[in-house]
Amino acid sequence: MRRFLDRLYSAAAVAAAICLVLIGVVMLAQAIGRSFGILIRGADDITGWLCAASAFLALGVALCATTYMLWAIVDYVYGNWRDKYMTQGLLVIPEWIPQLSLVLGVSVFLVALIDETARVLRRQKPTYQVEEEARRAAGDFSETV
Repeated sequence: MRRFLDRLYSAAAVAAAICLVLIGVVMLAQAIGRSFGILIRGADDITGWLCAASAFLALGVALCATTYMLWAIVDYVYGNWRDKYMTQGLLVIPEWIPQLSLVLGVSVFLVALIDETARVLRRQKPTYQVEEEARRAAGDFSETV
């Protein structure tokens, strides 16, 4: 189970990083396209969705807040799916499609918080502390410089 969770967290971090790179690519393409009179339809929408995906795949808040956040987001996305809401930008697609990244990211984050809480309740050191001690034991003091 530990290996699966570590891989899940790493995959979410990689997905967040990819979203950040894609934001840069879309913004550069849009800026370069303007120079040549080319409009990239929906670039603003895509950038906004990627920002939300990268934030919720990589950021953190407390366990209770995240649980409530996940419930509220799932309820909201389900309502948009049920009511067949479409995006309002230049790229018109069902609204729930880009919102799924939000559900996925918050779900992974909630699992990570539950995992860390369980470690602490079992009187184990939190992962961040274990990683810090391993880095210092290896002679890496770069964070304190």
